[in-house]
Amino acid sequence: MPQTSSLGEVTSHDVQVFSPEDPLTLQRGGSLDEVHVRYETYGNLNAARDNAIFIAHALTGDAHSAGFHPGARKPGWWDTMIGPGKPVDTNRFFVITPNILGGCQGTTGPASVNPVTGQSYGLDFPVLDMGDFVTVHRRLMSHLGITKLLATMGGSLGGMQVLQWALSYPQDMTSAVIIAASSRLTAQNIAFSAVAREAIMRDKGFADGHYVEQGTTASTGMSIARMMAHITYLSEDAFAEKFGREPQSSGLSHGFGADFAVESYLRHQAETFLDRFDALSYIYLSRVMDYFDPFADPDSCTLIGQHPMHVLLASFSSDWRFSPAHSQRILGHLVRAGVPTTYKEVASDMGHDSFLMAIPDYLDTVAAFLERRAS
Repeated sequence: MPQTSSLGEVTSHDVQVFSPEDPLTLQRGGSLDEVHVRYETYGNLNAARDNAIFIAHALTGDAHSAGFHPGARKPGWWDTMIGPGKPVDTNRFFVITPNILGGCQGTTGPASVNPVTGQSYGLDFPVLDMGDFVTVHRRLMSHLGITKLLATMGGSLGGMQVLQWALSYPQDMTSAVIIAASSRLTAQNIAFSAVAREAIMRDKGFADGHYVEQGTTASTGMSIARMMAHITYLSEDAFAEKFGREPQSSGLSHGFGADFAVESYLRHQAETFLDRFDALSYIYLSRVMDYFDPFADPDSCTLIGQHPMHVLLASFSSDWRFSPAHSQRILGHLVRAGVPTTYKEVASDMGHDSFLMAIPDYLDTVAAFLERRAS
């Protein structure tokens, strides 16, 4: 049976936010003549236009964060958080949730058609920066007629974008919610992403980024990348509780197939991933995360210190990909800048993916923070 969602059926929207007459100039050089954005909205914008909450998604997320698309069996990726009576209460808030620049779910990305050549950009797509995501989403806010957000929110890569936005344009928001995120990846994190990209780019089907025109896919590389990444999203305790050393069937074959339940699970994750995500987007977006290091600029907190706002930082005890130390580093910089900041380490055995889970203490913390900001 399909899972239920109190938000119900939702629809997606598309808008062009940059054009040849008004191109997007990118942080690391180059430009894009056309940028289209896919987004969804939930709830209603009030007369004062001050109840809007912006949702930024993680690496492999999309604009569909809550509710159901027609015919879909699963709700949006943050349905635990967004909807009537939930922490991001759509009875009170107007929620905007777009697909990120460089993505593959309706927003312009490297697999999109280059209007100059008539073919996909491939590896000719420019290298992106976290600030480019912010620029595009600020333009979306302008399109929607919203000059100030009640809150910006995101987990993982989404939280990193929220941090960049808060540092660069604190006047755009009253508050920010940054969950299971980082201000600077560790060498281990960069290494995981490097191996994933290598698996994709060494796949013959990748065809040097021209797989769209050649009709091939980097399915083997993408499968390996997804399986490895998924291991890092869960804790050892979560794997032990879900799978242990249980065999997939009645006994072990002592061969090289998927003998253990955990192996079958990872294969399933890889197969479903191939149906919804693009190899080039994985390469480009993961690289943005590698380069992100906003506090390397000694003046990074100048603006946020001059425009008072409130920040909620949340981490999870078993998250070893973006451990609590990552959030605590952000906390230190914000506190030294005089930014009112609340920090919560949530007890969870589910690892990095905890930010997507229905953990009462976590959801209650977010709900209470937004309630204070809205009152």
